[in-house]
Amino acid sequence: MSTTERPRILIVGGGYVGLYAAMRILKKMRYGEATVTVVDPRSYMTYLPFLPEAAGGNVAPRNLVAPLRSALKKAEVLTGAVTGVDHARKVATILPAAGEPYELPFEYLVVATGSVSRTFPIPGLAEHGIGMKTVEEAISLRNHVMQQLDKAESTTDEDVRRKALTFVVVGGGFAGVETIAEVEDMARDAAKIYKTVSREDMRFILVEAANRILPEMGPDLGLWTKEKLEERNIEIYIETSMDSCVDQHVVLKNGVEADASTIVWTAGVKPNPVLNHFGLPLGPRGHVDTAPTLQVQGFDYVWAAGDNAQVPDLAVGEGAWCPPNAQHAVRQALVLGDNVISGMRGFPQKQYKHKNLGAVAGLGLHKGVAILFGKYKLKGRPAWWFHRLYHGSRVPTMNRKVRVFTDWTLAMFLKRETVGLAEMERPFEAFQEAAGPAKTLPAQAKPAEKELATSK
Repeated sequence: MSTTERPRILIVGGGYVGLYAAMRILKKMRYGEATVTVVDPRSYMTYLPFLPEAAGGNVAPRNLVAPLRSALKKAEVLTGAVTGVDHARKVATILPAAGEPYELPFEYLVVATGSVSRTFPIPGLAEHGIGMKTVEEAISLRNHVMQQLDKAESTTDEDVRRKALTFVVVGGGFAGVETIAEVEDMARDAAKIYKTVSREDMRFILVEAANRILPEMGPDLGLWTKEKLEERNIEIYIETSMDSCVDQHVVLKNGVEADASTIVWTAGVKPNPVLNHFGLPLGPRGHVDTAPTLQVQGFDYVWAAGDNAQVPDLAVGEGAWCPPNAQHAVRQALVLGDNVISGMRGFPQKQYKHKNLGAVAGLGLHKGVAILFGKYKLKGRPAWWFHRLYHGSRVPTMNRKVRVFTDWTLAMFLKRETVGLAEMERPFEAFQEAAGPAKTLPAQAKPAEKELATSK
């Protein structure tokens, strides 16, 4: 039977929900029962909890992504974007990575577009901010930080040094706290190889609008984390926000100002704006409105889950929604996959209900914090071990699990790699310069000219 004769299950997005739902459907589906098609602008799924560790140099970038085509060998994987959905004809408009847009028919639709960084119209943010939602951003941040240390080492201008060695992170949730902790840890290690740059020369600032950091951990663990970070000379300002960062001059609402060449934005996420073109009911904050079965309200052939969905949290009670985290996304994907199969076969749908198992956060090498089952609290090295064991076990595909644990095992015997590859941001610059017309060399520096005149 050709794929055109089979009903198509179109999965929009290849992140947590897209990948795990596709794997579940392929596992439960009978041979030839349907065609599973996954569409995503990237050809890989990114394990987002490892982004801070990638920025800190503890996880190789290739090991926190899972190639979709390798993981979903029995599915069609299209590299492109779904730009619109026509429900009357049951077709989606595909914008491929190359070529003209085309229409793709489907019988069942899974919406798993995920989220993007939630930003505000803060002057200078779009020009100077660095996000932490993709592996490319995490690696770019690592290279950028190392480049700033190189810059500080190479100049005697105190203003330039101070700006290069000032690092600001906006957002005190998991992403922000883990990012500033991992980057500070890396910079502290890296400073040991520099002659004129030390940790005392650096300034790290964490900004949070709420009255505490890591709110998911509860007030006591959030306070403990704040104290531990402040012991590492990380400045933490709560109940404040960033008003401006024009020309990399950071101005906080509480009056603190600083020139910073590194400004990282981790202040929340929002559903992918492409949802506005899918013809689906959206909640007040732009999420797809779903029933507890993960079916989109009013559609018996459309399901949604993860960061782009407004899923009722039955474990908490009426009026509660599942938070946008990996723990829910992975488990929702499994229920969603089962419900798609049930929907095809005319069976009842299962409701999603999951009680929060806890939360873990890494704060650099051998440092962490965790809360398990809402009552067991871990701090320091035990929490860090649990953080690594949990996330190492959650990385998709056995291939990536082995690679991650191998990296961690080698790191026990080898020093942290403290080289930055900032030139990777401009990989073709050297060749273009060599292939282009010869450039006139700059004039000799004035001090040398004076020395030459004196010798005459």
